Amino acid sequence: MKNTILNNEQIQQKIKRIAYQIYESNSTESKLVIAGIAGNGFQLALKIKETLENISPFELILCEVKIDKKNPLNPITTSIPLTSMQHLSVVLVDDVLSTGKTLIYGVAHFLQIPLKQFKTAVLINRNHKKYPVKADFKGLSLSTTSQEHISIEIENQVFTAYLM
Repeated sequence: MKNTILNNEQIQQKIKRIAYQIYESNSTESKLVIAGIAGNGFQLALKIKETLENISPFELILCEVKIDKKNPLNPITTSIPLTSMQHLSVVLVDDVLSTGKTLIYGVAHFLQIPLKQFKTAVLINRNHKKYPVKADFKGLSLSTTSQEHISIEIENQVFTAYLM
């Protein structure tokens, strides 16, 4: 059974709020990297970037981060070279933070280079962390059972979050 927990309008409001929080925490920056984890995380990063373009003076760099979620020890790749992000502020974006596994491997990848600042953003934080990583910016915190699943579906730029 699919229960809608956030409709497109609510998700767009959450994205806008996250973008404002990112702007506030990086207000002294001139350049900012928005790195989205491939799939829904990247789609969310794209929307955050579009919102930031309307509200901030930053030069925004969008980066796609490819992580094998089933085998995160496989090499992680980024759509732009890591070296081009040195000494910049980076925000790593994913759709749902469940155990923290994907985010922690993403964080570890970026620690190979010196960064000015590193933050994480997620649309939904499930509060089931097994790894010591937190979302600095989150749209919704939701306590669920470990048997429940949250799915973010994106069709024609329309976002919907379901609890199953």
